[in-house]
Amino acid sequence: MPEGGIDVEGLYERFGPMVLRRCRRLLHDEEEALDVAQDVFVQILRRRERLSDHHPSSLLFRIATNLCLNRIRDRRRLPSLPGDEILHRLARRDDLDAPLLLDRLFGRHPESTRTMAVLHWLDGMTLEQVARDCGMSVSGVRRRLRALRGTLEEMREPWTGK
Repeated sequence: MPEGGIDVEGLYERFGPMVLRRCRRLLHDEEEALDVAQDVFVQILRRRERLSDHHPSSLLFRIATNLCLNRIRDRRRLPSLPGDEILHRLARRDDLDAPLLLDRLFGRHPESTRTMAVLHWLDGMTLEQVARDCGMSVSGVRRRLRALRGTLEEMREPWTGK
């Protein structure tokens, strides 16, 4: 073991593909699997002083599994609320209408609400994380996002034809 704990770079080179395969198998989402696989090695890096490299594949496999299961659990916790499908469609639209719709949506709210929406709905941060990053209370963030959803619902009928 090198001075300063486990050789994280060596572990990454040797076991990175195994960790990524495990994440892919559990998550069924390439982008999420890449994120979690990176998180596995970040955790090892943070704790390298306290960890032993006697059974590194078992350690990495266990950390990858736990992080993937946490991610799956978090997915289930995120409620699917009215307007979610529109937000996802807007975020992925390639045509010229998307910026106009987003300007119309966000134009009715403070600029910081846009930041909160992106952090929560697109980046997947919890309300607590968004509140901490934006310097607001969780209830304040929730209230802002609820107001944004209300605006989105108002816009929904003409845009979707429902």
